[in-house]
Amino acid sequence: MSRRKARELAFKVIFQVDQVNADPRTAFAYLLEENNLAESESEFSWSLVESYLQNQPTIDQLISTYANDWSIDRMSSVDRNLMRVASAEILFLEGSQAAVAIDEAIEISKKYGEDNSAAFINAILDKINHHRES
Repeated sequence: MSRRKARELAFKVIFQVDQVNADPRTAFAYLLEENNLAESESEFSWSLVESYLQNQPTIDQLISTYANDWSIDRMSSVDRNLMRVASAEILFLEGSQAAVAIDEAIEISKKYGEDNSAAFINAILDKINHHRES
């Protein structure tokens, strides 16, 4: 469960960066104060944030490519940012398990997203995972 909290914290940071151009380190530090994460989970969470920030153009391009008829700017900000965090994990974190990252994004979307968020996120992330495997 703590890994889910770590992913959720990373999502909230990326969401703030996306919505109000927040400083990622400041947002992370603030959210970390409100969440009780072990040091290893905190490090994992920050690695997700950092992986996305370092690879934003690649990640956003892949999401756009596989989201037929949806530009990244037209997507729900919750969906967009959950996919960004999961894509960073799938594509750039060594030893990541794509199925776990996808499942976690879907579960978090049930808390923050809309009724169709889970299916949309699943479809796009599945395609990104297949892209990675090819």
